[in-house]
Amino acid sequence: MSASTLTVSADEADIRLDRWFRRHFPGLTQGVIQKLCRTGQVRVDGKRADTATRLAAGQAVRVPPLPDPPARPPERQALHMTQGEQRDLEKLVLFRDDHLLVLNKPFGLPVQGGPGITRHLDAMLGALRFGAADRPRLVHRLDRDTSGVLVLARSPGTAAKLAAAFRSRAVEKSYWAVVTGRPVPVEGRIDLPLRRVGGERGERTAPAERNDQEAAHAITDYRTLDHAARKLAWLELRPLTGRTHQLRVHCVAMGTPILGDTKYHEPDQNNAFSAVVSGLSQNLHLHARALSLPHPAGGTLLVQAELPPHMRNTFRTLGFEAPAVRPPQRR
Repeated sequence: MSASTLTVSADEADIRLDRWFRRHFPGLTQGVIQKLCRTGQVRVDGKRADTATRLAAGQAVRVPPLPDPPARPPERQALHMTQGEQRDLEKLVLFRDDHLLVLNKPFGLPVQGGPGITRHLDAMLGALRFGAADRPRLVHRLDRDTSGVLVLARSPGTAAKLAAAFRSRAVEKSYWAVVTGRPVPVEGRIDLPLRRVGGERGERTAPAERNDQEAAHAITDYRTLDHAARKLAWLELRPLTGRTHQLRVHCVAMGTPILGDTKYHEPDQNNAFSAVVSGLSQNLHLHARALSLPHPAGGTLLVQAELPPHMRNTFRTLGFEAPAVRPPQRR
């Protein structure tokens, strides 16, 4: 095979060079791509480039002679779904255009697989092609028991643009939570670094000292939207950083653990789990209510998601009145 030159398409703009290679030559390993770049055999517009280089539409990529690819592993097995299950999945779609999909992820549905998890959203995404050549791609995550707005890219190029928006914090997220107790003050900012630790309940996120070199910066803005006799409160949480379980740990640090959060609450904290109103669900009460992000084709997209059934029941019981969901807006 001789060297060739390929042009980066508009849909591939902002994708990393190594991912561009894996898209066009799926048999190549990351090690081979790194070696080709390190030895200068790969060129972008005639210049050397490393694997992390982000490409622009119209750039010329020199593809050197490539080694024969190893035998391809079996393709990921898609989850078998009945027609009824596929229709139910399609009902989760809040917004759809040629670039992306936005879903209202249900409580209890894992986004990706893991030990003992065979049914998860990532295995179902082939059912949401809606005629597109590519299956949708995840660009961010929600915990299994967190419901709400989840964005999917409909092409590799869009995935790269959306991932860059999440990395740059150009995406604004708003969560609703029902917490035990009422924060004091009723609104403010939590600036508390976090780190991953082991323990009896498995790997967890925990508060860290500011001089801890392994800690990650974590900031959450919050405000109280309503409360019930100071025993339970409805909070809006706006994470300015995106650490694992950030909102759950920050709420515990305020002394107001999220209702149903058995992983992080302290058993005696505010008598949180001994004074719960009779009849309330013990499912996690954390919902990704709204998300505002730069649309890949221009402008800003704002999408809101209706509460899951167990949180709607809790709101009804406590007398919390949630405003109606506004239709998706692109402006």
